[in-house]
Amino acid sequence: MRYDRAAAHAILDEAYDCAVAFVVDGEPRVLPTLHVRVGDTVYLHGSTGGRLGLAARDSGVPVCLSVTLLDGLVLARSQFHHSANYRSVVAMGTARLVTDATEQAAAMAALVEKVAPGRVADSRPATRRELAQTAVLALPLQEVSVRARAGGVMDDPADLALPHWAGVLPLQRIMGPPEPDAGVGAPAPDYLVAGRSPWHTAATMRGKHVILEPLAPSHVDGLFAALDDDEVWRFLPSLPPRDHADMAAHVATAARQQWLGERVTWVQINPETGEVMGMTSYHDIDPEKGAVGIGHTILGKRWWRTGVNTEAKLLLLERAFDVLGAERVFWYTDVRNERSQRAIARLGASRDGVVRRHRLRPDGTWRDSVLFAMTADEWPDAAARLRAMLAAH
Repeated sequence: MRYDRAAAHAILDEAYDCAVAFVVDGEPRVLPTLHVRVGDTVYLHGSTGGRLGLAARDSGVPVCLSVTLLDGLVLARSQFHHSANYRSVVAMGTARLVTDATEQAAAMAALVEKVAPGRVADSRPATRRELAQTAVLALPLQEVSVRARAGGVMDDPADLALPHWAGVLPLQRIMGPPEPDAGVGAPAPDYLVAGRSPWHTAATMRGKHVILEPLAPSHVDGLFAALDDDEVWRFLPSLPPRDHADMAAHVATAARQQWLGERVTWVQINPETGEVMGMTSYHDIDPEKGAVGIGHTILGKRWWRTGVNTEAKLLLLERAFDVLGAERVFWYTDVRNERSQRAIARLGASRDGVVRRHRLRPDGTWRDSVLFAMTADEWPDAAARLRAMLAAH
């Protein structure tokens, strides 16, 4: 047990939720709730009609607040020495009901900002009616203790020769991909993906024939209209979407893969009309080796042989080599897709070979893929050739 203010603050700030214990009519209650620390005060969120809010109305309510972060499970050779690595805070005191409107609004804003830094500016503040329905309690951090365990197994010396496996199983909280509510058309805000490397960021790129902008739920209708042709999906590893729901699922899959760092997807937009024309992606992204694939490209048939695909590839290659510092860009395409192979070769990529049984097709058969690649040394000549091709188009 320690009484370290900095350690207590760090644990309270990292945790999103806490448990608050108090007594009602002689009986104990423990409630889970959200909290936020502002200076040496913890603010708790509740309802004005809830037990905790009602208990604090007169002169405050004595509470015991507990926060625990579980960092790992410790498996020992002996059952007695099994344990856990953790960090926890226990704070005791009298929580007062916040009645000042300014303090209440500030505490609510701090709580929202803790959920996602930047969210306060990107959401509607509470109305007076909503604030009247919300109980905010303030607990001063005066009687606070920190408990923590870190490290490995602490078996007795006599047990060290036992044949049982022993060690630590680390645990961590990982955010999943944002799941937009029905009707949300905007992409996930930047503050939800803060800290992501440029390799995994879909920056907007503009050309004469095409604009590449980050994929968003609002593009579903446009993509379905532009790509409603079985021929454009013929050699792709996905079945053609048959309705809006299928296309929405396809877009959601791409968004999830982007969150996981497996893929970065852009939508191809007509610069003059704003019409959606298709989509394209980076995939198999490896910043350490400076390698990235270009693929999952689906362009509406109306825009074949118009310069859109060539300029889109030029923009992606410029970003890869000139912005990200890639050493190698590569493409995979179905060995049967001769049109795609010719298009990739025209970009200046070399045919490096065939990867057999590379992917499963939608019909369950194995696809052999032709591998094309372009290196940083080859890029300057390829760039000049592509720019000349577009200028003459």
